[in-house]
Amino acid sequence: MTIGNHLRELHGLPAFDFPRSGSKDKSPELPEADAVAWRIAVDSYDSDENWEDAFARFTQAVDLSRVRAIIVGSWSDAYDSGPEPVIAAIVAAKDRLPALRALFLGDIVMEECEISWINQGDVSPLLDNFPELESFGVRGGQDLVFPAVTHARLRSLTVETGGMPAQAVRGIAGGDFPALVHLDLWLGTSEYGGDSEIGDLAPFLAGTRLPSLRSLALRNSEIQDEIAAAVASAPVVARLESLDLSMGVLTDEGATALLAGQPLTHLASLDLHHNYLTEPVRERLKEALEPAGVRLDLDRDDADEETDDDDEDATVWRFVAVGE
Repeated sequence: MTIGNHLRELHGLPAFDFPRSGSKDKSPELPEADAVAWRIAVDSYDSDENWEDAFARFTQAVDLSRVRAIIVGSWSDAYDSGPEPVIAAIVAAKDRLPALRALFLGDIVMEECEISWINQGDVSPLLDNFPELESFGVRGGQDLVFPAVTHARLRSLTVETGGMPAQAVRGIAGGDFPALVHLDLWLGTSEYGGDSEIGDLAPFLAGTRLPSLRSLALRNSEIQDEIAAAVASAPVVARLESLDLSMGVLTDEGATALLAGQPLTHLASLDLHHNYLTEPVRERLKEALEPAGVRLDLDRDDADEETDDDDEDATVWRFVAVGE
């Protein structure tokens, strides 16, 4: 699976593409400034305008004081350059963006740049300079830097990668987010820089941090079985409403650990889609959780095992949902 579609909404607002340079419509009719999540993007290859210039046009065309959500799409040569100028341009406009509550950095799809080729950088200036932000997301793990920060109002944090650097995982784990309700981390694979270990996730699972957390997603990981085993006894689970361990290499080992651990019947939803579970274990999960009203997603997605049935020693290839 790859990321083929841009975000359709952010912070409850429909996404709207700010017209690009060279648009045939010289005077496009724009929506109200606070009615949409504004996506600002340029061509990934051979763009005739850099992102900062597109943003400058945006600041002249839209009442910034009312803008509630911004989606940063592709910047020029995202496969070769990071978003530092993009971040600097947004930060420079912070005093003109008093209503900004949601920001997503890197809404870039596979035709523009594969997720593990997206160059990132230090994203903390966006959190440090927008203390009223409630939703923040970033896509791409290459050179991603996410030091420990304090943010009193952030309610949703999403980091999508094909491989999240351990230092970024540790930075997020060490941050102070007292209002955070939803945390979604795509941990990825070591092949693409995802070098975190199960111990790096301990602060999320201990239940002593993130006091408002109700929705936890630790997914798209090659160590999904280890994560499931740790979650089975994690104190944080008791106060969760939603748990997501999907998109990774989840086998019977991890699912059996979940079944043998603490009760999960209080959850509103448990997402395990894209898995490598056998039918007996899938049935055990259904029998244990569905009668309690838990919404259980066991869709295999495209996680079919590639094996040679005639060769007992054949290699079983298992992949996360989003890698390259």
